[in-house]
This record gives sequence, C-alpha cells and structure tokens, in this order.
Amino acid sequence: MPQTVRGVIARAKGAPVTVENIVIPDPGPGEAVVDISACGVCHTDLHYREGGINDEFPFLLGHEAAGVVESVGEGVTDVAPGDFVVLNWRAVCGSCRACRRGRPWYCFDTHNATQKMTLEDGTELSPALGIGAFADKTLVAAGQCTKVDPDASPAAVGLLGCGVMAGIGAAINTGNVQRGDSVAVIGCGGVGSAAIAGARLANAAKIIAIDLDDRKLEWAKGMGATHTINAGSGDVVEAIQALTDGHGADVVIDAVGRPETWKQAFYGRDLAGTVVLVGVPTPEMQLEIPLLDVFGRGGSLKSSWYGDCLPSRDFPMLVDLYQQGRLDLDAFVTETIGIDDVEAAFAKMHEGTVLRSVVEL
Repeated sequence: MPQTVRGVIARAKGAPVTVENIVIPDPGPGEAVVDISACGVCHTDLHYREGGINDEFPFLLGHEAAGVVESVGEGVTDVAPGDFVVLNWRAVCGSCRACRRGRPWYCFDTHNATQKMTLEDGTELSPALGIGAFADKTLVAAGQCTKVDPDASPAAVGLLGCGVMAGIGAAINTGNVQRGDSVAVIGCGGVGSAAIAGARLANAAKIIAIDLDDRKLEWAKGMGATHTINAGSGDVVEAIQALTDGHGADVVIDAVGRPETWKQAFYGRDLAGTVVLVGVPTPEMQLEIPLLDVFGRGGSLKSSWYGDCLPSRDFPMLVDLYQQGRLDLDAFVTETIGIDDVEAAFAKMHEGTVLRSVVEL
C-alpha cells in the first residue's frame, strides 16, 4: 500500500522550503523504497530551490543519503529488504555505448524510478537528482542503491552520494593523481575539501589548498593540505608556482567553476599538467583563452562528472577506507539537524560556516 511520510518541498523559485506530507507508492519493477537514515544538505539542493536546475516545481529535495532498503519491486536482485545502502544518482544502464565500451562511469542513459512520488493532493513531485531524500522514505530505481558496510555511520557515508564522491573522484579518477604529484585545489568547500582528501589518499607529495576564506583553509589542512593560499592576498598562479619550484602543479582542480578560477587552474599547472573542472558553472558563463596557449601548454583539460565514479566499485571501497581510519568522512559532518532545519542549513551554507549539515531522520 502507498505510504504517507514527511518530505522537504520546494514549491517555487526562491521560496523557503516547507515540510509536507508526501505519498510514496509501492515499488514497481526495478524500483526500491528506502527508509532514509541521513541526508546531507548539498549546494545542488539550493540550486534546485533557486530554479538553477530547471523549473519543474515542486521539488522533493535531498540526494546525499544513506538508509535501509524497505521493499523492492519485481526483478530486483542486487539489493534486498534490510540492506544498508548509499544512494547514487547515476544508476548505470549497462547497454549504452559507454557501458558497452567498458566505461560505465560515463553511462549516457542513467535511470530513475518510473513511478512518481506525489503530494497528498496528487501533485507529482520532481525528486532532486532522481532521489528526493529529505524524507522519511523515498522511491528510487534499485540501481541507485549501493550496498555498503552496515556498521558505518549513515551521516558520514551518505555524503559519498554526491559531494564527497565528486571531490575524491575528481582527484583519483579524473585527475589520476599519482604518488609524488603536486596538486592544487581551488575552492575548499565540501567538494574541494574532498578533492584534497582524495589527493592525500593517492599519496600526492604536495597538496595546495586555495580559497578566499581562512576558515576553509584551516579545514583543508585537516583534510590533508600541505600548503594554503588565500586567493585574496595576491596572484594565485604566481603563488602556486612559488610552491612548485616555479613550474606549477601537476594537477589543478577547480572546485568553484567560474571562468576566472578555471583560468587560474589552467595557468597554475605545469607544462603537460592536468586541469580538472568539478565546480559547476552557470549557463551564462563564458570562457575566452588564446588557443595557442591551449596548444603550447599541452596536457589535459578535463571535466569531472560525479567524480567519474562507478558507485558499485567506489562506494564500498571508500567506506572500507573510512572504517579503517584512512578516510575521515566524519570530518565533513559539521552538524546534524532535523528535517525542519533545512532552510536554516541553506543559510549556513551560503555564509560558509559549514562543510555539511546532515539531516538525520
């Protein structure tokens, strides 16, 4: 039978979110209902509320989540009721051209639940990133559920569902950071701090954190940064070069996603170095750069989609590292809050006073 639960709804562009009753249908073929334990407050949720993703209001917000599978629909074999899972927003199809080429982390036909969750009056909801996890329970495609160690903290490992995975993957998967490399990360919020943690996991020799906020630079040192640069204190490119024998870093990760920060990344890397864009630009942003500079500096210019992760491969591995004490996911959880506190968490995010607020349900 369909269930009525609480969920955080964004009804109109820029309007404060509300907690309302929502209806969760029984899972159909290939679907699962997940009892949510914890869900991080990600900047993407704020983008949805502000109309920055699309205008398909009302939205059911929340997507960085962990919980327990309550029920599954016909044909589901990879997860079962009682499994502890981290939710992901790239359920790979297995049959598109990327999957057939053995590159499922680029899957071009990822899918979500077929059925719609609704308000009590029948209004269909648009779940954030196909998940909608600021709710007691949510309906997802079963492929969006990745089984992990049930002894892990839901508040910590749920963050792998988006921002932390995006940052770690930008360093390890997209940037291919190697032992002994020098790495610079521009922007030290949740994603940038995770990129720093990823560079440390890869045994980079020098990890340079760059931000305008000294508080975030202190957080970055806790994640593994060996050096910090306040971007407001001088030329960022020169500062990176000064820390890398005048050459620039082997890998520079732009976790901000603005033309000016991307140019800092481009010119702050060594010859034949790699630029990784993981910060998400807005549609109106334009980039102008001499094509000769692109040719002359060589190397790779990459975008990182969800950290180029394969959830079934990467989530269990990173949870294992967390359980071993080698990846401090707890450090990303600034505070735990209730479902009624999401609007206040957006304000703290805007002020830069938290890495992550996490809703516990």
